Amino acid sequence: MAQIPSDYVNYKSTPVFTINNIPKMFLHLHNTKAGVYGQINVISGELKFYGFTERRGEIEQTLVIPAGGIAVSPPKYWHKVEFLTDDTSFRVKFFAQKESSIVKENQSERD
Repeated sequence: MAQIPSDYVNYKSTPVFTINNIPKMFLHLHNTKAGVYGQINVISGELKFYGFTERRGEIEQTLVIPAGGIAVSPPKYWHKVEFLTDDTSFRVKFFAQKESSIVKENQSERD
């Protein structure tokens, strides 16, 4: 699993998602932006992460993330998630290089 570089900062987080409020895109193949790492934080239950070789490629990895566990999706990596239990909840934190335009744009939205 990927590691977030030490000069990257959390610039945005999703709300807590459950089986009742998950945006459908998370359950289907999607990717992170260029320069952005997504850190999946499972709060309760279990979530299955699927990583793909490319947009319409084969599954290259699967990972079951238990409550309290995390997984990291690197920039431009195709993936999807699956709820393994009805009580699963998680959030995603997004990280980008501290001096990047992504961080600066999101910081200005908070000010």
